[in-house]
Amino acid sequence: MTHRIAILGASGYTGAELVRLISGHPNMSIVALSGQRKAGMAMAEVFPHLRHLDLPVLCRIEDIDFSQVDLCFCALPHKTSQAVIRDLPKGLKIVDLSADFRLREAEAYKRWYGNDHIAMELQAEAVYGLTEFYRDEIRAARLVAGTGCNAATGQFAIRPLISAGVIGLEDIILDMKCAVSGAGRSLKESLLHTELSEGYHAYALGSSHRHIGEFDQEFSALAGRPVRVQFTPHLLPVNRGILCTAYVSGDAAEIHQTLTSAYVGEPFVQVLPFGTAPSTHDVRGSNFVHIGVAGDRIDGRAIVVAVLDNLTKGSSGQALQNANLMLGEDETTALMMAPLFP
Repeated sequence: MTHRIAILGASGYTGAELVRLISGHPNMSIVALSGQRKAGMAMAEVFPHLRHLDLPVLCRIEDIDFSQVDLCFCALPHKTSQAVIRDLPKGLKIVDLSADFRLREAEAYKRWYGNDHIAMELQAEAVYGLTEFYRDEIRAARLVAGTGCNAATGQFAIRPLISAGVIGLEDIILDMKCAVSGAGRSLKESLLHTELSEGYHAYALGSSHRHIGEFDQEFSALAGRPVRVQFTPHLLPVNRGILCTAYVSGDAAEIHQTLTSAYVGEPFVQVLPFGTAPSTHDVRGSNFVHIGVAGDRIDGRAIVVAVLDNLTKGSSGQALQNANLMLGEDETTALMMAPLFP
């Protein structure tokens, strides 16, 4: 069976990544691509690396016949997605890559995104799209909310440790290094090559980064009580990748064994030998997550390092992984490509 796919926001980085991944899927066919500002253009004009593919011309969302679509990926900006998804056919399967359905409480959404949510009636059916931990719910879902890329990286490092009770909950520190593609494709002065290259800086200091809302929601639910982590992202002048260095209290050997056991059988998560640290080079362009654990010089402290590609496992690859489950396909279809190196 061939599943008919639409991608809204196909002219952005995550939209292009979806096209790249789906082009290798034996049971998916892209029947519609939207790009409001680039409507009427061929994808080959917008993304020349996709010129070998036979793709629909970019169009406006209102010109898509959704009766001919089985599943829609929504790769639109935050605040835009909720308005668009609210008006889509009620039976249409949707994977949303924005933040608009990640947070379950209206108050939390307003706090972190600065506006009222206008489609809260849909929030009750939205499933949080961290596949390895919500697999059964995703399989039965109509609407899946993709995670933030930083939020996903930190959760792969920490979730099993909270569940197993092997780390302290009062002093979790997440130090995140992030590629510039995570900021999207819109022109911003601070992201110009001359502004960004040869430098490295922290941003969203303290409590201002929006992905903190996901950490609060997910970690607190696991622990059964409020959990507040320290989280600082840093912007690197690289195109792809996120590296999270997590500092936690607990026995390092036990932490390593807990993560190893938690991810047994997971096709995309690799826990490295004790004392080995992963690099973003190891997962570039792939749907894999690599996790390393080491002991700290301070007794009772440990370091957990997790890496993933923010555009693939952190966004579009995760979205396709979820779509595979929603459509009854093997979860790994079109996602087992090896990382790119060098």
